Amino acid sequence: MRKIITLSLLLCAAMLSAQTTPGKHSIKILDVNTKYADFGLSFFGDDKVVFASPTEKVSIVRKVWRENDQPYLDLFMGDIDSTGQIINKRPIKGDVNKKLHEAMVTFTKDYKTVYFSANNYNSKNKSVKSSKGWDNIQLYKADVNPDNTWTNIVKLPFNSDEFQTGLPTLNEDETKMYFVSDRPGSIGKTDIYVVDIYPDGTYGEPKNMGPRINTEEREMFPHMGKDNMLYFSSNGHPGYGNLDVFVTKIYDNTVSIPLNLEEPINSEKDDFSYIMRTDRQGYFSSNRSEGKGDDDIYSFMVDEPIFIECLQTVKGVVKNRDTDELIPGALVTIYDSEGNVLQQTAADEINASYSFDIPCNATFKITSVQDGFVAVEEQIKTINDLDGPVIEQDLLMSPEFVIVGDEVLVNINRIYFDFDKSNIRKDAAEQLDRVVEVMNKYPEMKIMASSHTDSRGPKAYNMKLSERRAKSTVDYIISKGIDASRIKSQGFGESKLVNKCSDGVPCSKEEHQLNRRTEFKIDGTLKVRAK
Repeated sequence: MRKIITLSLLLCAAMLSAQTTPGKHSIKILDVNTKYADFGLSFFGDDKVVFASPTEKVSIVRKVWRENDQPYLDLFMGDIDSTGQIINKRPIKGDVNKKLHEAMVTFTKDYKTVYFSANNYNSKNKSVKSSKGWDNIQLYKADVNPDNTWTNIVKLPFNSDEFQTGLPTLNEDETKMYFVSDRPGSIGKTDIYVVDIYPDGTYGEPKNMGPRINTEEREMFPHMGKDNMLYFSSNGHPGYGNLDVFVTKIYDNTVSIPLNLEEPINSEKDDFSYIMRTDRQGYFSSNRSEGKGDDDIYSFMVDEPIFIECLQTVKGVVKNRDTDELIPGALVTIYDSEGNVLQQTAADEINASYSFDIPCNATFKITSVQDGFVAVEEQIKTINDLDGPVIEQDLLMSPEFVIVGDEVLVNINRIYFDFDKSNIRKDAAEQLDRVVEVMNKYPEMKIMASSHTDSRGPKAYNMKLSERRAKSTVDYIISKGIDASRIKSQGFGESKLVNKCSDGVPCSKEEHQLNRRTEFKIDGTLKVRAK
């Protein structure tokens, strides 16, 4: 028994983990339909469509697998009126609409190039059969002229006389084409494949979309919508009978489990060629019994958007940066890229852990807040794939204050300066912002800013330099809204080095850098939690 199912028959057959929602549709049959097969819209601009319909050469008839006589298919253009009906039907002109089938097209965004399916012809417009006598469907590319005629038609290089290749659709950036084939290596009778389109116009090697999409039966009529949502029809996935419309989302390395769009889009008959015009309106084809003929084109409205969710887990523990002590009860919040709170939780009371499930392919901010500690903030980037690995992100919090000898210091990294400079560096500004945060939290708190230099240069000059550094530090904090009466400053020059690097002692640049610093201590008394 021959297992080859041709796309001629496919075209005639047309005459035939994650939270998801299939949408809620209402449908309407179009007046443009004939008693024969009409199907497979593609948009040409905002107000025109191209679709397959019976050839006007009615003397050419072919018997198909449904055991009914059908004319061969030509490609037609129509206008979309204000009600969504297709009017002014006229045949596509140019080097197209030949003797046998043409159907299913996809245009580039500039509408200057079209890919379409047609029976196999040679350069002399003679039909080419396979070694087994099949009229195989092939993929073609053509130029679309300003008058909408199609010229310069060429076959794509991954066609073959021996198998079917057709029903094309492009992704949004036109770097990939999805199509249907029964080529060797297919999982079922017909599978959906993808091929890369390179900037120079050449093509990669076609790849099977794999068993999550393809079954042992037929997968057909792919259409790539917005956000990498791939609509297709299948009689191999569980459904209502015959071809049903499904949707899957294409990620970088994975695809979602196909979602059946349910009734009324799907029926006991063949339902296919689903395509969205807007977020709410589109078209599909079906040979259901209430139609006008064989396959008919229907319009639809969708009240509830189709949605496929992809989530990735981020988890970790909250602990003291200096001691590794756990900080249970810390408030952990995750924000989207626009600063909106997505989720919030308290770190576990026993192990100080937290966990969030957040959308794939996005950037987030995660924060932790707890009394006695400086709030911490981290950036999280999720991948564009299902089943991505868990993101491990511990939140390391620093105590707001530390006790050094008899002094209580604001616990920040030391503020460093470039050699012989007093301006606030970017890394210093980040630390000073933490000082501002603590001072806003404790309105009664006053602090002393102590600035220092390294030992290089005259002592008198270094004293003046440290005073300038102290002043620039204070000015920055005041610029953030802190009252000037709450902060004092003092320069100590090179008198309080933190290492051996005094005059005459050889030291590296890094060792000298440790002495060019500003520190902050509590001026007076303050009831604080010091760690």
